[in-house]
Amino acid sequence: MADVDRLYKKGLLFEYFTVGYNILEAIASIFFRQYCRQRGANQFRLDSVDESLSGLVMILRLRQHGKISVETEERIENRARSLGAATFFILGCYLLYESIEKLVAEIIPEPSLPGIIIAILSIVIMPLLTWQKYYIGKKIKNRALMADTKENLVCAFISVALLIGLGTNFVFGFW
Repeated sequence: MADVDRLYKKGLLFEYFTVGYNILEAIASIFFRQYCRQRGANQFRLDSVDESLSGLVMILRLRQHGKISVETEERIENRARSLGAATFFILGCYLLYESIEKLVAEIIPEPSLPGIIIAILSIVIMPLLTWQKYYIGKKIKNRALMADTKENLVCAFISVALLIGLGTNFVFGFW
């Protein structure tokens, strides 16, 4: 049982890191958008907030381990999965809206060093978080934690898409 408790604590630490990283990412994106007029960092604002919300749900869920009955823990687990699904849906709607808006308004992505740095960090960090949190979720049989990893994975994919878009625009002039 001590091993399970250790894994819950480790999962909780990864969620704290996820929320902290995403808050910093959102702040940096807002800063670079507002004060440096860098549009490339703009992609991370709602994505970061969305991932932070999902992480906060998981923090609340994981902190309850061992303090409540198994039935209550299972009910909270189901609620956490539902809230995670809702944040995932919000992210999908946001990405659809942003994509359509940029295509219709013919907004050309501008390569920006801050946006590229944030994207590269996300491409490195998010798959590692995905792998670790999924492993822990599987070990402790926590479906909500395993589902939460999808947010991290999507963040990495968004970053890859952003880099491909900026790169093709820079090299070939494709917007």
